[in-house]
Amino acid sequence: MMAGKLWGIGLGPGDPELVTVKAARIIGDADVVAFHSARHGRSISRAVAAPYMREGQIEEHLVYPVTTETVDHPGGYQGAIDDFYAEASETLAAHLAAGRTVALLAAGDPLFYSSYMHMHKRLCDRFEAEVIPGVTSISAASAALGVPLVERDEVLTILPGTLPADELTRRLRATDSAAILKLGRTFPAVRKALEDSGRLAEASYVERASSDRQRVLRAADVDESQVPYFSIAIVPSPSNNPAATPVAEAGSVTVVGLGPGDDAWTTPEVRDELARATDVVGYTTYVNRVPVRPGQNVHASDNKVESERAAMALDLAKRGARVAVVSSGDPGVFAMAAAVIEMAADEQWRDVPVRVLPGMTAAHAVASRVGAPLGHDYAMISLSDRLKPWDVVARRISAVAAADMAIAVYNPASKSRTWQVGAMKDLLLEHRSPETPVIVGRDVAGPEESVRIVPLGELEPSEVDMRTLLIVGSSQTTVVESGGKRKVFTPRRYPG
Repeated sequence: MMAGKLWGIGLGPGDPELVTVKAARIIGDADVVAFHSARHGRSISRAVAAPYMREGQIEEHLVYPVTTETVDHPGGYQGAIDDFYAEASETLAAHLAAGRTVALLAAGDPLFYSSYMHMHKRLCDRFEAEVIPGVTSISAASAALGVPLVERDEVLTILPGTLPADELTRRLRATDSAAILKLGRTFPAVRKALEDSGRLAEASYVERASSDRQRVLRAADVDESQVPYFSIAIVPSPSNNPAATPVAEAGSVTVVGLGPGDDAWTTPEVRDELARATDVVGYTTYVNRVPVRPGQNVHASDNKVESERAAMALDLAKRGARVAVVSSGDPGVFAMAAAVIEMAADEQWRDVPVRVLPGMTAAHAVASRVGAPLGHDYAMISLSDRLKPWDVVARRISAVAAADMAIAVYNPASKSRTWQVGAMKDLLLEHRSPETPVIVGRDVAGPEESVRIVPLGELEPSEVDMRTLLIVGSSQTTVVESGGKRKVFTPRRYPG
């Protein structure tokens, strides 16, 4: 006897007319129609599928042992649910083994926050299984609102209302549009997150989307005690939502560090601030790394006008703008924080609040690629002599080298500065062995990343450019083999 086939049937959000033609056909052809419900026995899925079922079909009613009530199972709620899915899947397995075709109904889409997926994972390795996708509640809610969810390069974030309120708040601040599911008892926390993120005025509430009991309200007007599980909160496209206009507030400047290269190294705190900013100010290369939302003003400029850029940011804030000044790496390390703080001390901007949000430094990013070359005392030195004379740079290189500290070297070269790396090398060799390890990190976390370990005596200045950061080891810095790769570390213990 051939085994039967399992069908995951996506029924859509509730309106029987939103069941796809294929889903309706399979429901009618199946030997067994299976569906879930809570202990009250009323299955929404069964009601939606009813017009497509035929007489004589076997029905398997799979009743959850628990939904929101307490449970005395030794494994708690999760233990009770896991046992239920195991038993239910074996009930369906018996039908499949007997050669019967099973249509397992799922509201919305079977693989989108659905009970079907738990059965699928337990059965698909033993029996043939096919999923028929369905219209999700998000699409139905968007249609009910009549407002676009997202357009162009906007980002839609789908969130379960069961997340902690502070996590919901963080994610709402960082996205363009959002859909929050699994409401019911979670709605008070969801509403707080919408309020704390400044998105409550934009948000709408859709209850039982597409059904004959559908309700659409402003999220701010919802009675928290009357929210069913089958409801959804939508923050639609800011491009099409009049309520998304930023609320006027006191101006401020926040200097943020994007980290080096890879967007994954930008902190959530910085992402939140960038999402909330009315204006973004910075060097063109760094501004281009920021995802700009509709209505946000961008002020990009050349890399050599730090003071002017700081003054512009403070002027914008003085007029009420919420300004984010962007830097690569950490804004306090050879970057914009010092310029903004210095300029903000001027009498005309003393009432403008200024904050600094840290970022991953380029030195730490390069160091991480090879191990721990900065594991003991180290110094950071910029080879640029644009803002300080070379004799000061040279004295500092010699002093740090004589102190036997590792050195992270920023701005080692540029198109107009080509000799400083060679001069630095000569100064270092007065105090360090030619075998001292030097890490040459270029475009770390960027598309052209390369990281090499070379002896100081073999460092080739012509191979160093403005996208390179150097780490020069101390006398104790050691190169070892680990996991088939060369690693570098500077031990925390010092001889004697």
